[in-house]
Amino acid sequence: MNGGLLVAGTTSDAGKSVVTAGICRWLVRQGVKVAPFKAQNMSLNSFVTREGAEIGRAQAMQAQACRVEPTAHMNPVLLKPGGERSSQVVLLGKPVGEMSARGYHGGRQERLLDTVLDSLAELRATYDAVICEGAGSPAEINLRRTDIVNMGIARGAGLPVLVVGDIDRGGVFASFFGTVALLAPGDQALVAGFLVNKFRGDVSLLEPGLEMLHGLTGRQTYGVLPFR
Repeated sequence: MNGGLLVAGTTSDAGKSVVTAGICRWLVRQGVKVAPFKAQNMSLNSFVTREGAEIGRAQAMQAQACRVEPTAHMNPVLLKPGGERSSQVVLLGKPVGEMSARGYHGGRQERLLDTVLDSLAELRATYDAVICEGAGSPAEINLRRTDIVNMGIARGAGLPVLVVGDIDRGGVFASFFGTVALLAPGDQALVAGFLVNKFRGDVSLLEPGLEMLHGLTGRQTYGVLPFR
């Protein structure tokens, strides 16, 4: 893992936040000093740290899983939707103004990458491992140029990527294969493997699909999590 990992998902609500928290708690139990990280979050509901900084609630929950105090570096960019096409931008826990979606993706997001990478570097200098959470899907090809939360952060920090898929929705194998296929070759090289989430039933029934997925992508599935 080389001190870090990005937990990405084939879709929104694939289970990235909970999987990230679970990995964090497991590492803590192994004696690893670990912290969570999400470069950019979009939510109206924020958590206020002891220092008065606003971050996403998921990162506060993940910090609890790590048994550490949440800080602004764990979620350096928080977008709080204020209307259909604009959001309040919270940078390192403090509001810095409103911005339209077009303005944000038109240049501001790229300029924030340095801030995001600095926050991640700060955490990596303090902790043995930092488990990063992506947003949506890493294969949003229309947003590739301005991505700072999925493959953009994985490239910038040299992170291996674990892709989580929600099998309860159906189509998880197509989602895994399609996600890898739509990534640029350099980004494909960062994908370490897959995790099947929210499975119901007999895991042995998945084996033919997992074997074919490995044959198609060259990557293994690291686990199957039950739906509970």
